[in-house]
Amino acid sequence: MRTITLIVIHCSAVKPDQTSSAAQIDTWHRQRGFHLGIGYHYVVRRDGQIEPGRPEYMVGAHCLNHNRHSLGVCYEGGLDSRGAPADTRTPEQKAALLWLLRQLHKSYPKAMIVGHHDLNPQKACPCFDAAREYASL
Repeated sequence: MRTITLIVIHCSAVKPDQTSSAAQIDTWHRQRGFHLGIGYHYVVRRDGQIEPGRPEYMVGAHCLNHNRHSLGVCYEGGLDSRGAPADTRTPEQKAALLWLLRQLHKSYPKAMIVGHHDLNPQKACPCFDAAREYASL
């Protein structure tokens, strides 16, 4: 079993009129050379549906230098209609993310919840302050 010290929140960087299911992200990641496919462990769709990605026991491919000890959770969205970074989470996504993070925190109580930009400040992802929003978990 891997030691998980981080749960890293991401956005899929798509506009409101675009979709990004786990299957689509798997295709995109394979096209980028990720031979194991999707690098995230979970994808939260706009309707609040939680889709599985890479199994938790497998090392992810979502945050350089932090994959070995983290889980990656990605929400569908993150860009406004012009393509600028924005917190585009729907109420359903916010509820589903909170539920998922509570479940993950039960399994990995010592893991810190952070946004991708907390580990790589050059990234806008996930376009909101995840560490602050989920600090009470």
